Amino acid sequence: MIIMLTKNKLLRFRDTLTCSALLLILPALYPAQKADRLQLSSPALQAGLIDVEPRIGPQPPCGKQPIPPYPDLDDLAIVKSWSKSDFGRNWKPPACTGWGEVGFTTLVTIAARFPHTSEAGGLLRHIGAISELAGMRYWSTTHKQWQTLIVDAHALTDSQSGRRREDFKSDEMKEGKDLYFEQVDNLSGKAIYRMHVVEASASRIVLDVENVSTMRYYFMPILHPGELQSIYFLDRESDNVWRYYSIVRTGRKANGLIAGNESSSVNRAVAFYRYLVGIPTTREPPGAR
Repeated sequence: MIIMLTKNKLLRFRDTLTCSALLLILPALYPAQKADRLQLSSPALQAGLIDVEPRIGPQPPCGKQPIPPYPDLDDLAIVKSWSKSDFGRNWKPPACTGWGEVGFTTLVTIAARFPHTSEAGGLLRHIGAISELAGMRYWSTTHKQWQTLIVDAHALTDSQSGRRREDFKSDEMKEGKDLYFEQVDNLSGKAIYRMHVVEASASRIVLDVENVSTMRYYFMPILHPGELQSIYFLDRESDNVWRYYSIVRTGRKANGLIAGNESSSVNRAVAFYRYLVGIPTTREPPGAR
């Protein structure tokens, strides 16, 4: 069977799956800030990266200084969409990500500091509240308007049965634990994800998320299992400040149509960041138009 996509469907496809995993966890936790804590330089896709050697690539906070670096608390978050020209086709992920495959189709990082007074248990409790992601909104570069990104989301008992359960509690989110959930994207429909708790201590939380079911667009496979990956590092800096660092990538073998819209990747990353720190996800301006 040959599937013919109209021009409009292709445009909608390009706006859909590049960063879905960014929006899988962490409901709004914090009071809204006075200003939108987001740094996007011109052009927006080169956001906030200063004095970084082109071939170093992103470096999460794993015994080394992060790249991009954390901004000051009162400064804007640093968002960057990386290209293959930054460090070549066969980029090797840092060992602490646990990602074995080299290369990428899309790659987005965010580094930020944010005010928060809760203990790690409070963060874990909110991270586990999968159902609260429903209604997440973002700026659609295709339709030039704010749209609902996450139509529905819920925790699962396992990856096979598809049986729904209540949200995960903080005491379930223990180091080494695998948790599963289903998310309904506004365009791609249902997909099942695995959330692996890499670390969970009083001062550090590390989470790895990837799709375990094939993601499709109009019956066309565009991301096979494990081709949409994200990792999140949350480090407590003081009683009132936490640090946030994330990397999200689609694998090198992802459907090539995904590569055409970096702006969508940025906007999905920005929506998740705003949701996390308590900034309205529809606050003007969007990360990229």
